[in-house]
Amino acid sequence: MGGGFMFKKILIANRGEIALRIIHACKEMGIDSVMTYTDADKESLPCRKASETYNLGAPREYLNIEKIVFAAKKTGAEAIHPGYGFLAENPAFARACLDAGLVFIGPSPEVMKLMGDKVQAKETAQKAGVPVVPGSSGAVATIAEAEAIAAQMGYPLLIKASAGGGGRGMRLAQNVTDLSRAFMSACTEAQSCFGDSSVYLEKYITEPRHVEIQLLADNFGNVVFLGERDCSLQRRHQKILEEAPCPVLSVTTAQKMGDVAVRLAKQVGYRGVGTVEFLLDADEKFYFMEMNTRIQVEHPVTEMVTGVDIVKEQIRIAAGLPLSFQQHDIKIRGAAIECRINAEDPAQNFLPNPGTIRQYVPPAGFGVRVESAVFPGYTIPNLYDSMIAKLISWGRDRQEAVARMQRALNDFVIEGVKTTIPFHQMILQHQDFQSGRVTTNFLAKNQTDLSKGFSVSTNLPHQKIVRKYHLTVNDVVYELTIAGRIAGE
Repeated sequence: MGGGFMFKKILIANRGEIALRIIHACKEMGIDSVMTYTDADKESLPCRKASETYNLGAPREYLNIEKIVFAAKKTGAEAIHPGYGFLAENPAFARACLDAGLVFIGPSPEVMKLMGDKVQAKETAQKAGVPVVPGSSGAVATIAEAEAIAAQMGYPLLIKASAGGGGRGMRLAQNVTDLSRAFMSACTEAQSCFGDSSVYLEKYITEPRHVEIQLLADNFGNVVFLGERDCSLQRRHQKILEEAPCPVLSVTTAQKMGDVAVRLAKQVGYRGVGTVEFLLDADEKFYFMEMNTRIQVEHPVTEMVTGVDIVKEQIRIAAGLPLSFQQHDIKIRGAAIECRINAEDPAQNFLPNPGTIRQYVPPAGFGVRVESAVFPGYTIPNLYDSMIAKLISWGRDRQEAVARMQRALNDFVIEGVKTTIPFHQMILQHQDFQSGRVTTNFLAKNQTDLSKGFSVSTNLPHQKIVRKYHLTVNDVVYELTIAGRIAGE
C-alpha cells in the first residue's frame, strides 16, 4: 500500500473511545471499519458504529496477535489501526501485520523497537544532538553497579524500566538507603509489566514540567511538529490533565524543542504519528525522556489548537500519501485543556469503580468536545482501564479555556458510578493551576491547600442539591462541596 491508494477497509485492534474515534475518521474518509471486540465489549458503542465486527472471544484476547491478524485477513481489511495501549507499541505485532501482507498504521517494527527501549532511545537521542537527562550509559545489572553509578551521579535519582512507560517500573531513590529497595522493586515491576527486568538510572530533575512535542512524518522524508503539550499534572506518574500550548514555555524554547524532536525523527527514519517527551526545568532547559511511537491519549488538545485531524493524517500516511501540510502551515490558535474522566472513587484513594451507568449527559456548547464510548445503560467492565471519557475545552486564550472547562465539568452528568469529575473541579480552581504554576509534583506539593477543600458554585437557577465528597490525595483527606443537578432534571 505504498503507492498512495486509500484503504477500503481498516480493522481496529482496540476498544473504547479511541476505537470510536478511529471509526469516525474512517467514516469521514469513506473507509469501512472492522471492530474487533471481546465478550466483555459485545454491547459497546464502537461495535454498534463500525461497519462490521469480529469477536475475539475472552477479554484478554485483545492481546492475541494471531487472532487479530486472522480477523483482518478473514474480513478483507487491508490495514490494522492499533490505537493506543494494548499492542500499539509492540514491534512483534507490527511485524506480524507486515508478514501477513497487512499495513500496520504506525512506524516500522524496527523503529518501534529502537525507540521503545528506553536505553537505546536515549543513546539514539544523544547521537541526534538531543539533550538528555544525565544517567547510566545503559542497563544496570546489579545493585552494586547501581550504587557505584549513583555515587558518581548523586541523589536523588530514578530507577526506570528499560522497556517501560506510563510510570511502570519506575522508583525514586532519595539516598543510598533507598537505592537497594527501589532497585529491586523497579526490576520486579518491570518484569511483571513488560517481561523485561532490565532498568537504568537517571538523574531526578527537581520540580520539572512534562512537555511533549507532537510529530507527524510521512514516507517522503517530511516531518512536521504540531506544537507542544503540557502534561505535568500527573498522579502516580499517570497523566490526568493535559493542555496545549504549555503556559510557561517561551516561543524560542518551544521552537528549539520542536526542531530537536524533528531531528530525532529524521535520524531514525520515523513514519507516522509520534510524540517526543521532555522534562523542562525552571530555567527552560529541556531533556529527552522518551518517544511514544503511537497516537497519544491527549492528542485532541493538539487538534483543537492546530485544526489538524491527527487520526486522518495518520491513516493517510499509512496509505502512502504525503503530509497534507508543511511546517509553515501550522499555527497555534488559542488554548485547549483535556481532563481524563475515570470511573474511580476519589474518596477511596481513586479505587476503580466499575458498574452500570444510569444517566449520561455530556456537556456541549462552543469549544467543548467529549471523546467517550459510554451511554446510559452501559456497564463498565472491571477488566480494562478505568478511563470512560475525555473532556476537552478550547478558548481564545488559556483563561477562557479554563473557564469553559469549569463550566463543562459542572454540566457533565454521570450517574451510577463514581468518577473523577469533582477531583478535576478542585484542580481547576486551584490558584497554582490557574496561574500555570504546575509541575509534576503539583499534587504532592499542594497537599495542605487541597486538604482545605473547595466550594464549586455555578450560580445557575436549576442547581438544587449539594454533594459533599471526602477525597484523599496522598493520604490527606479533605472535603469538597459540589453544587450539582439532580439527574434527569
